Amino acid sequence: MIGYDEMERVVEGVHIMDGAVSLGLTGLINVVMTLAGIGFSWWILMNVRLDVFMRQPKGPQAKALMIVLSIVLGHGLATFVSDYLGWSRLISQLF
Repeated sequence: MIGYDEMERVVEGVHIMDGAVSLGLTGLINVVMTLAGIGFSWWILMNVRLDVFMRQPKGPQAKALMIVLSIVLGHGLATFVSDYLGWSRLISQLF
């Protein structure tokens, strides 16, 4: 059995993560960003007046619309932030 210290690789004082660990950490960060984006979208949508667009703004269909809109907007926001961070990391490859 390989100990944790033997699995770590050090290149010029910089810790390099194993591929699986890096992939898992990226997935965890994306999940957290998506949930934060959904929560942020829900918070913003709480100020939208649905009574202008719906017959029963307090009904279950209005709440379902708020949930779906929050998920769609939050996922879009998280995808944008994730892509932006990925692209900014790739810019360092130019130099």
